[in-house]
Formats: sequence, C-alpha cells, structure tokens
Amino acid sequence: MSSRVYVFAQFKPKEGKEAELFEVLKALEPDAHREEGCVQYTVTRQIDHPSATRNDYPIVFNEIWQNAAAWAAHGRRKQIQQFFETQVAAETGLVVDAKVTAYTDEGYDYDAPVFE
Repeated sequence: MSSRVYVFAQFKPKEGKEAELFEVLKALEPDAHREEGCVQYTVTRQIDHPSATRNDYPIVFNEIWQNAAAWAAHGRRKQIQQFFETQVAAETGLVVDAKVTAYTDEGYDYDAPVFE
C-alpha cells in the first residue's frame, strides 16, 4: 500500500510574466526540499515538442509527498500561503489562474478481499 500523494500545481501567468513567475516559483524549491515528507518538489516549464500539445498553464510544480499529512503541512507554511495570497489571489500578482490537483498510485479497492 502506498500513501504517497502526487500533486500537480499548474499556473497560468499574466501576459509577459511567465519568466518572472517561473523564477518566483523556483525560489520556493529549496525550503520545500527540507520539509519532512517531501519526496519531490520541482517546478517545470512547458516546452515545444512534436509529441506534446501546448496548454494555457505553462508552469507546473511536480510534487510527491510521503502522505496527505505531509502535503497538508506544506500548504500551511507561511511561504506557500504568502505566495498564493500575493501572486494568485492579489490583483497585482503574476498569476491569472492556478489549478492544484492531487493523485494517488493506489488502485480502486486495493485493500478489498479477494474471493476466488
């Protein structure tokens, strides 16, 4: 059984602000890497490639947390809350929209009894 949580935090920057937003998000990485329960926390930017399509959310954090509690603790950190307040919610922020989704690698009914 895995308790890991896989998170994709996607960001749509304001016009002309993609590079600046990428650097602001990159600055969040070092502290997150020191958090208990952080397995991976990497900001990425969209690239052109013949095997991929582009979308309106060109910056994505790829996160893996040991469990839901570790991810929740990350979200309570002042640095993360401040980012969302100043860059996502505030009119003067760099972000037009953000989508944060969480996933598991466990199948459905993974611990259900097996009857043969």
